[in-house]
Amino acid sequence: MKRFLLIIPGVLCCFMLFAQKTDFKSEFYLGAGGGVAFSSVDFEPKVSQKTHNGFLGGISAKYISEKHLGLILEMNFIQRGWTEEYKNDPEYSYTRSLNYLEMPFMTHIYFGNNSRFIFNIGPQISYLLNESSSMSDALADYVEQQRSIEENSFAIPEERYEDASHKFDYGIVAGIGLALKTGIGDFDLEGRYYFGLGDILNNRRKDYYSRSAHRIVEAKLTYYLKLL
Repeated sequence: MKRFLLIIPGVLCCFMLFAQKTDFKSEFYLGAGGGVAFSSVDFEPKVSQKTHNGFLGGISAKYISEKHLGLILEMNFIQRGWTEEYKNDPEYSYTRSLNYLEMPFMTHIYFGNNSRFIFNIGPQISYLLNESSSMSDALADYVEQQRSIEENSFAIPEERYEDASHKFDYGIVAGIGLALKTGIGDFDLEGRYYFGLGDILNNRRKDYYSRSAHRIVEAKLTYYLKLL
């Protein structure tokens, strides 16, 4: 499944390169945008969570080389993380925030003229800049107690409260939305979903979690200025 997802952008790029028409003039845009990110982490075994809300913003370059087809490269700062949910223990609370620099490279497909339907898909790599956490005193006491009890255990659930084991992350991002061309520039409004293929924590046989990957829903507005 992972290999199939990684092949899709390459196939679309090849199609774009070999399907050019001689009567189309290529276009190049630079832009800036921002929005909100609603994130969680896919732990295995599962961890009950609420949505973690964060900000994202950055710069974009868009190259239209073919009618209905193009490429988008972005560099964004994004706040990811997870917020745990304790329905039966309201005195417990925990939130982890992880700030990343991310770079999606997407095939851009559009239909329409001044008002366009857009679809973007491609791989994304990210680097963890820093992280922070907030834990209630009641939970901190419980975690410390469990660690003392399980100190000789091979793997314990409290591993997720430790610092991230991997700074690099990678995955697939896809989005749909609307683009509006105006006299002062283009505005792209898009909803995206990021499916992380990397893990935050180690997932060796001796570790407790076999999976700890990002899952993110994003809403983003980007302003583009045509240069060519």
